[in-house]
Amino acid sequence: MKPVISLAFAIILFVNSSFAQIDNSVTASVKISGNCGMCKNAIEKAADKKKVSKATWNEETKVAGITYDSKKTNLDAVLKDIALVGYDNQSFLAPDDVYNKLPECCKYKRESKQPLLASSQQQGQSTHQNSEGHNHSQTTVDNTIQTTNQLNAVFDSYFTLKDVLVKTDGNQASLKAKELKAAITAVKMDKLAMDVHTVWMKLVSGLTEDAEHINETKDIAHQRDHFMSLSKNMYELIKVAKTNDPVYYQFCPMANNGKGANWLSKEAGIKNPYYGAQMLTCGKTVEIIKQ
Repeated sequence: MKPVISLAFAIILFVNSSFAQIDNSVTASVKISGNCGMCKNAIEKAADKKKVSKATWNEETKVAGITYDSKKTNLDAVLKDIALVGYDNQSFLAPDDVYNKLPECCKYKRESKQPLLASSQQQGQSTHQNSEGHNHSQTTVDNTIQTTNQLNAVFDSYFTLKDVLVKTDGNQASLKAKELKAAITAVKMDKLAMDVHTVWMKLVSGLTEDAEHINETKDIAHQRDHFMSLSKNMYELIKVAKTNDPVYYQFCPMANNGKGANWLSKEAGIKNPYYGAQMLTCGKTVEIIKQ
């Protein structure tokens, strides 16, 4: 037992030194099933999110040292990503269909046959009830509701920011961007549905950066520049997360020095956030996003 503990401790020390570039870093030692070098590559790749999380898995001990930015993710979120590529761990078991597609050399002996993650083909569709009488389809509905409720504050803050940009009010835009940043920070990633979680991890850094830039200035031109990239990322998020009401994806051909720029609106009518009263109705709806 002592050699295993020593190796696990050594892994933690190595990870701490190797991944020092991860801010607010927390490191955990976790048992993850697997057999070989191919498993090692797959596990570490699944955990690898630039400046967010990293892992080093030991083939002999089956222990991984996982380092992550505690302000951007958590241990369960990393372990969920690892399970989704086929590797059981302390928090999640891999979907059966993903495990079955692993190369023969990677098919480790499973300790349980009941997955904690649904099959990738059946996730959200099963109506089978577990031993406590909970319906899996109801669980999926609950997860969707949690995702929607969490992100509603983010979307509402974005729409409010858009409205004050329409009014060309740099002071209010700064305040509303601060509220948007707070809403982004408040999102609990482990409560997001898996498809939304994946997109959120990709976009959260950019969303936060643009909200910060808009908050830190009252220069309306600078605010509008960052609203362009903010809107691009918000579009990707809202496409997968959806909202209760239709959202209109709109386009102004004059913005961005004539290259054009998009924004999102809860209204079908055009109210241009890039020019305000100068060209209030310049633009058109290019897509309607519905539930």
